[in-house]
Amino acid sequence: MTKTIRAVIFDADGTLIDSEVPGMDILHQQALEEGLTFSREEAHQQFRGACMADIVGWIASQLTRKTSDFEADFTNKVRKLQVERFNQELAPMPGALELLSRLKVPYCIATNGPREKVELTLKLTGLRPFFGEQIYSAYDLGFFKPDPGLFLQAAAGLGEAAEYCAVVEDSLPGIEAGLNAGMQVFSLLSQHELPVLIAQRVTCITGLDELIRQWCDEIS
Repeated sequence: MTKTIRAVIFDADGTLIDSEVPGMDILHQQALEEGLTFSREEAHQQFRGACMADIVGWIASQLTRKTSDFEADFTNKVRKLQVERFNQELAPMPGALELLSRLKVPYCIATNGPREKVELTLKLTGLRPFFGEQIYSAYDLGFFKPDPGLFLQAAAGLGEAAEYCAVVEDSLPGIEAGLNAGMQVFSLLSQHELPVLIAQRVTCITGLDELIRQWCDEIS
């Protein structure tokens, strides 16, 4: 940590909530049903952290035949299937509950997902009571990662300057947004999963348990 951390901004999917993998699996499966041919690994690498509109726009661009309202219909179908999957089984990421319980500095969620999705997943995992009004959705604010605007709005809501905010992220767009905002970024992606110049500017962690060890004595 180069400066004192006075506030923490968390991503939701794949960071605090174990929803990234099932959500991406549904997107991949639906894309295959539309006739695309690419691997699950390729789908996760390309879609992770991206906003739904960009993902669906890319899928549409790969199709030679599609209806005029394909993107809206595909998005609605994926959202419905994701909700069904989340209601069947969804858990917080390991260490999330303890970390949120022990942090003494202000914190929030800033997500590229719609508010109704993060509200649902937080409720299903028992994490909703930790956040009160401190939930920031790109759909509400109009800034999608890697644009720094979402994180800057979150920092303003927490009442802290960007340089004193830590960002915890599991996707390249989110990591780039944190760096673009001038914040201290903690990456759940390993160094070999990041471009070299980005890897040199972030702190890579293996899980939230590592932040409990680093932070709950150091910044709480």
